[in-house]
Amino acid sequence: MAARLTRRQTLAFAGSLATGIGVAGRQATGAAPLPVTEIAPGIFVHQGVHELASAGNLGAIANVGFVVGDAAVAVIDTGGCAAGGARLRAAIRQVTRLPIRYVIASHVHPDHLFGHVAFKADRPIFVGHARLPAALTARGAYYLDNLAVELGRAAAGTAVVPPALLVEDRLELALGGRTLVVSAQPTAHTDNDLVIFDDATGTLWLADLLFMERVPVIDGSLLGWLEALAALRAQAAARVVPGHGPASASWPDALQPLERYLIRLRDEIRALIAAGGTIEQAVASIARDERSRWQLFDFYHPRNVTAAFTELEWE
Repeated sequence: MAARLTRRQTLAFAGSLATGIGVAGRQATGAAPLPVTEIAPGIFVHQGVHELASAGNLGAIANVGFVVGDAAVAVIDTGGCAAGGARLRAAIRQVTRLPIRYVIASHVHPDHLFGHVAFKADRPIFVGHARLPAALTARGAYYLDNLAVELGRAAAGTAVVPPALLVEDRLELALGGRTLVVSAQPTAHTDNDLVIFDDATGTLWLADLLFMERVPVIDGSLLGWLEALAALRAQAAARVVPGHGPASASWPDALQPLERYLIRLRDEIRALIAAGGTIEQAVASIARDERSRWQLFDFYHPRNVTAAFTELEWE
């Protein structure tokens, strides 16, 4: 994957964005609203399915949602394509006519931000981690190409929308009667993870820093992820919203399965490396008995072992 887009990719990228705005605007008018659950007063979550992205699910495989204040709305992740984002926007309009002031991308993965384009007409402030623009530059064209394969014609109108407001450490977003505290995390699930905390309800939105039921994906640092979870455990919260899994869960109990899995990867791979084992042996043997505990295990676990082995062999 290139670190920079070629001129051809850049032009295609820009054309996709321009086309996407128009298509998404048309889709938003008649889109069927996503079903959402109000997990706490003013906090609405759509629960993603435990599947790979496809035309059938419109890439709606992650938990996405929105927070309604007295004066404005903030969207937290928008789904896996323009059509999915339009359905989320329609769900918001079933709940409130307040302006959509912020659209937050929790991180770079397309199932969380490829619906952003459906909100362009609302002229919100798009928010992301300070390292998100670089990640989008490196991966955006690839992600769009891959989405076209996964969704086919259902991917029409999808485009990359970069953040305008960057989070380097911590910022507060006022919605009227409630404030969202957005915190940039060190490299963990990715190198551009955000955590969002709603002060009015004590809801902690972890996005893909917390996987439940579906096997996690290491795209940053195994050790960094464990350190981030240890730090987040100290955060007082009434409930948590994972990136994949139920719409909300108890805190910090929800961390236990993910921490167990990541710790097993760390400890067993370290032991194998110390014994002179190879990466092939690691993929064939490490934590294989976790298979019954996680959906999509066969698709993502070998990749996790490979990523973790590559990181740990250079300790």
